[in-house]
Amino acid sequence: MTPIISIVGRSNSGKTTLLEKLIAELSGRGYRIATVKHTPLGMQMDDGKNSSRHLAAGSAAVVMAGNAQMALLKPLAHPATLAEAARLLGDAYDLILTEGFKQDDAPKIEVHRREVGAPLTELKKLFAVVTDEPLATKIRQFAHDDIKDIADLIETGFIQPQQATTRLYVNDEEIELSAFPRDFVTHTVLGMSKSLKGVGKIKTLRLEIKLRDGEAT
Repeated sequence: MTPIISIVGRSNSGKTTLLEKLIAELSGRGYRIATVKHTPLGMQMDDGKNSSRHLAAGSAAVVMAGNAQMALLKPLAHPATLAEAARLLGDAYDLILTEGFKQDDAPKIEVHRREVGAPLTELKKLFAVVTDEPLATKIRQFAHDDIKDIADLIETGFIQPQQATTRLYVNDEEIELSAFPRDFVTHTVLGMSKSLKGVGKIKTLRLEIKLRDGEAT
């Protein structure tokens, strides 16, 4: 799957600033970077007019489409997980950077500033700390302006050359495929698609099947 790194830290520690600089640095190296922002207090994406009314009326999802951007609002019966957000993004990116999700299992970089409090504790998979003071830890430490060095660490440790992938989701749950069914699905669907009129070079392919009520076995 696309590697994920979470940028975590206390409020006002500089998470967003670090994220912006890493996006610029890694994008400048030719990588496609996607980001996920954790908003535990709720979404603040209403266009001020109708999107919330659509959801209240029972819409299963709302896409707000503008001149140069769009956003998806999808109600959930539970707190959104990082895995769900990553699944929406798909496999078209070299790296997903998140701001928040400190309780998730993704590898993490903590951003620390002395003036906003002590470092966080009990973080899973913490591999680096960006700090304005030396800390008593064996975790690798960087200054806030060491963007190139942090990007080097991410590039060598997490970003892998893009590989061909085939994933199967049934009722939005990923089904693990062994080699034979994965290769069978890949070659069958890819071969059929290549034979269709007007289909050029295929880089990505997405097939969705929705069954009518009563068709599922």
